[in-house]
Amino acid sequence: MILLYRLLYLPGLLVALPYYLLRMRRRGGYKKDFQHRLGRFHQLPERAKNKVRIWIQAVSVGEVLAVGPLIEALQARGNVEIVLTTTTSTGYAEAHKHYNGNVLCIGIFPLDFWLFSRLAWKRIQPDYIILTESELWPEHLHQANAKRIPAYLINARMSDRSFRRYKKVPQLAQRLLTKFSATFAASEPDATRLRELGMDNNKLFSMGSIKLDVPLPRQLNEDELCALRTSLGFSGNGDESFILLGSSTWPGEEAALIAITKQLREEGLALRLLLVPRHAERGLELRRSLEQQELPWHQRSIAEDTQEETIIYLADTTGELNRLSQVADIAFIGKSLPPNDGGQSPIEIAGNGIPLLMGPHMSNFKEVSKSLVAAGAALWVKNEQELEEHIRSLIGDKAQRRMMGNAGRDWHQSNRGSSQRIADFILEDI
Repeated sequence: MILLYRLLYLPGLLVALPYYLLRMRRRGGYKKDFQHRLGRFHQLPERAKNKVRIWIQAVSVGEVLAVGPLIEALQARGNVEIVLTTTTSTGYAEAHKHYNGNVLCIGIFPLDFWLFSRLAWKRIQPDYIILTESELWPEHLHQANAKRIPAYLINARMSDRSFRRYKKVPQLAQRLLTKFSATFAASEPDATRLRELGMDNNKLFSMGSIKLDVPLPRQLNEDELCALRTSLGFSGNGDESFILLGSSTWPGEEAALIAITKQLREEGLALRLLLVPRHAERGLELRRSLEQQELPWHQRSIAEDTQEETIIYLADTTGELNRLSQVADIAFIGKSLPPNDGGQSPIEIAGNGIPLLMGPHMSNFKEVSKSLVAAGAALWVKNEQELEEHIRSLIGDKAQRRMMGNAGRDWHQSNRGSSQRIADFILEDI
């Protein structure tokens, strides 16, 4: 099967190339160390006899941050050195920001073609490899198996979409899943799906989400929160503004939140909107939308602070969501309203004690979102109309907001610890 994959890879890449070139142009940053994608890493030093080298692949910003506690737990052993790779330019930038000097090497994951993968393996020379979530790279796993290198899949999840796709090619799914020495599922339902696809139950463990172990940012005190609100232009007219956060929003959701803000302000509610789109490169597109409406607004990528009163603040930057979100009274989780599907992570926002509203399409965080609703930290909304109704209701119900915020903090604290459990399991084999 690996021979067929190798034969089809390049034609498939050529077909998809226009799409990826356009995305690379929009997001930027892809020129930096592009040779890594061709397997041309700088030659790493030979492994010391008393050291074990682990290659961890984390796709983008969320995964890069999520593996931090695991890296710390593995390195606490003292004889472990980490090579960390990522796929996206934003993930690569975040990896350098957080791990420079703390890991042996930071690189970009090579294209999964055998020439590039083989060259990367030759230069990295890992003793173990770790993949995250739903990354099942056939060539990468083949290289590991051919060299008898143990492979681990951590925070493994299987979204509705991925599960349907793999069910159509069960033999391929089983071949890939059996290449792992152990798989650590993010939830029991994810583990169930992996078993259905052919994962050996003796190598499958439900450990919980490692994303819950990512340290929350330092909590701002009241003076700092007041200063942040003022810098965002949210303190005008002396009113007690209610701040709605659009967390990691996708196309269509910003327009819905802007329309809701306009409507509720016309009803006399002192609502402000903090928009943090999932992709900062959409700033120009969203700027054009904001220019077509009459509410005062400000764009963070142009200037961080504003001296003017602002109703809508567009935070089109990267890596600031956790800090900025602390001013919010309630948050809507993006990529969850139709036609978007999958959902963005609600974990950090819940941990910050902010009440959550989520659309019906949270398949990438299905169990997390269900658990948050069951804990009383979040509410489902079917559509834009229900979103508006819940926002209107919560503005007038401070007690419910406090209850939901406390429930989110408690939920976050009680579900931590999977990174250490995974590290302990892996270290037993080293």
